[in-house]
Order: sequence, then C-alpha cells, then structure tokens
Amino acid sequence: MQLLEKLHFNEKGLIPSVIVDVCDGKVLTLCYMNKDAVEKTIETGKVHVFRRSQNRLMIKGETSGHIQVVKKVFFDCEGNSLVFAVEQHVAACHAGYKTCFYREYIPGTDSIQIAEKKLFDPDRVYR
Repeated sequence: MQLLEKLHFNEKGLIPSVIVDVCDGKVLTLCYMNKDAVEKTIETGKVHVFRRSQNRLMIKGETSGHIQVVKKVFFDCEGNSLVFAVEQHVAACHAGYKTCFYREYIPGTDSIQIAEKKLFDPDRVYR
C-alpha cells in the first residue's frame, strides 16, 4: 500500500491519528494506529484503532455501533501523523458526546465548562 510507504510509525509501531467530522471539521478524537489498523481502515472504509490499554486492534464503535466511515485521508509532511475525515454515526466519545473534546477551558477564569450536548447515555450503551 502506497500510503504505508509514506508513514513513519514510532518505536512502538504506532502513529497518532486525528479523526475529524467531514461535515464541520470538528475534531472528534485522537487515536493511535498500528500498520494493521491503517490497512484495515483503508480496506473496510471504517476507522480501526489499536487499543493500547487492551493491546489489540478494534473497529471504532465495536461496542456502541457508533462507527466512523472514512471519507478522506491526509498525512502530514513528515509522515508522522494521520487525519481521517469521517462520517460519524451518533457520537465519537464513550462519555456520550459527539467529540471527545467536549470540555472547554476558559482562560482568565480558570474554569472548565461542558461545550457539547450529550447525545447518548453511556450506562445504557456500555453494559
């Protein structure tokens, strides 16, 4: 695969991958992929990730069904990271929000606020 020839995986065989919503460009999540995850993502058109905590390959949305359908793939000038523009089904965040970046830090006030609407109840999805 030509893409793999251009990528530089770290010493653990991983590459950081930013997942963005193809419609509005909002960052949904940051994940890590190994070569198998990149290949499977390209092959199926659905985002696959390497779960470091479980040391295994998985499809995003494996438990929830909230898959990410790949529409565009970008990589940086040095081949050190990827960006996938996706069609997000329901939500990307396991906490119930569209994006994992649902908390906003407010400079000058040293406060944090929830900046997103919760789309689902995680307790009902992840049993």
